[in-house]
Amino acid sequence: MSITVDANLLLYASDTSSTFHPRAADLLTRLADGPEIVYLFWPTIMAYLRISTHPSVFARPLAASEAIGNIDQLLNRPHIRTPSEGEAFWSRYKDLAADVTPSGNLVPDAHVAALMVEHGVGTIWTRDRDFRKFRGIRVLDPFE
Repeated sequence: MSITVDANLLLYASDTSSTFHPRAADLLTRLADGPEIVYLFWPTIMAYLRISTHPSVFARPLAASEAIGNIDQLLNRPHIRTPSEGEAFWSRYKDLAADVTPSGNLVPDAHVAALMVEHGVGTIWTRDRDFRKFRGIRVLDPFE
């Protein structure tokens, strides 16, 4: 089964001042080298771009061109996929929402979880424990 990564993994891999940086960078390098199919969903990519370039959130914000370049390096790999919401997305989202009732910060996680279900992606690498709330989603925390 395919995997995906959450924005926090991408952020830790970019933040050299973080204690999580070495492990995140190693994991991201391993995933980028393949051959396993890795899904990068657009909400994750946009969250990375928003946070990594934001001076009030990211300790050392990246220049927009650097953040975009980091994403380009991943997207240029032949085994990285970027699917979007399809015909089944809203149904998948509502199914997940029936169990979890996403609101506030849980809404973007439910968005990614619904994309995972829609595209048959069963595993996410993340530090975010909220993903454990969604049935059918296997959460791997590289920092545990």
